[in-house]
Amino acid sequence: MEVLKIATAGSVDDGKSTLIGRMLYDTKSLTSDKLEAIEKTSKQKGYDYLDFSLATDGLVAEREQGITIDVAHIYFSTAKKSYIIADTPGHVEYTRNMVTGASTSQAAIILIDARKGVIEQTNRHFFINNLLRIKDVVVAINKMDLVDYSEEKYNAIKADFEALMAKRDYQDQKITFIPVSALKGDNVVNLSEKTPWYKGQSLLEHFEALDRKDIFNAGTPRFPVQYVIRPKTDEHHDFRGFAGKVYGGELSVGDEVVALPSQTRSKIKDIYFHDKKYKTASRRSSVTITLDDEINLSRGDMLVKANDLPTVDKQFTATISWMDSLPLAAGNKYIVQHGVNKVLAKVEQVHHKIAPDYSGIDSETDALGMNDIAQVSFRLNKPIFFDQFKNHRTNGSFILIDTKSNSTVGAGFIQ
Repeated sequence: MEVLKIATAGSVDDGKSTLIGRMLYDTKSLTSDKLEAIEKTSKQKGYDYLDFSLATDGLVAEREQGITIDVAHIYFSTAKKSYIIADTPGHVEYTRNMVTGASTSQAAIILIDARKGVIEQTNRHFFINNLLRIKDVVVAINKMDLVDYSEEKYNAIKADFEALMAKRDYQDQKITFIPVSALKGDNVVNLSEKTPWYKGQSLLEHFEALDRKDIFNAGTPRFPVQYVIRPKTDEHHDFRGFAGKVYGGELSVGDEVVALPSQTRSKIKDIYFHDKKYKTASRRSSVTITLDDEINLSRGDMLVKANDLPTVDKQFTATISWMDSLPLAAGNKYIVQHGVNKVLAKVEQVHHKIAPDYSGIDSETDALGMNDIAQVSFRLNKPIFFDQFKNHRTNGSFILIDTKSNSTVGAGFIQ
């Protein structure tokens, strides 16, 4: 079954956790014991409604304060799709959590409180979705029940958000506006009679109708080798296959390919998925590839089409989302994990910080603190093969690992 991962973003009390809980409830995805616990707790708190945010906020501090702190992944399925929702916090001090949740998502929901409209945090949420090249973004204007389902209020917020859209540099995003009430269930799973002026789909209907080719960023095919398969059995004595996942585009039998970093050329002989052969490996498919020639390939190497090579270099500039309490500064050394490759890197220069609310840049800086986003140059101790993030979301991204603690301290997007 097709899996769709959705990142959520919203400010405090915008109703993000309630929206997800409502979606689980209306799709009958809540277990009976979870539903019983929600009913019991809602009654204890004196609510005359079910507090669906209890379905997602797992930390005690989250339930006590009514806020989301950590990234939670919620799973549910319909007859058509399986969904993973990354419920991310909306506070400015949790920018790193927002980036983490959105980094592997194909779609996103940005919640706006219909009473408050577009606020500073909305700019930040849209900036991160734009930075991470999320192709399908739903702007869910929530709490419509508190503004009497006003079409005029909805249109005013929509106009304000469209003015924000003019600032983006990623033009391939599809932005969809949906008026919802997470608490009442209007336009979440089913269309509501209370918004007769709204002619679009409900939130779930929108995601159900999404086509895979419209949400996965298209690029050029990249096949990083994860494992070399050598069975050495009597039946497959001479078999030598390269297992991995195809990113960006398709690879087909007969394609001339180049192995990196050796620059050796060959042609694709066969493509296997388990014991079946295929003529073409579509993007995001995990397959085993054999080649016409016996060439040296190992974990971390990459197969690309001969007429479409990535950049091979020991230095690059990237946008960094810094996630550690210890600062990043020029001269610091980190491990760059790019795909399955790990390479030692030195920070050459911190160029400028980027304000994630579209208010500009700060060039008077030489270090990054937690949750900062900045443009940084690196020099590596050996070349890697990469693309610009705007052209290839997978091959243009990496993480930074602290050499002493082995902790992930940053995420990077190559310029």
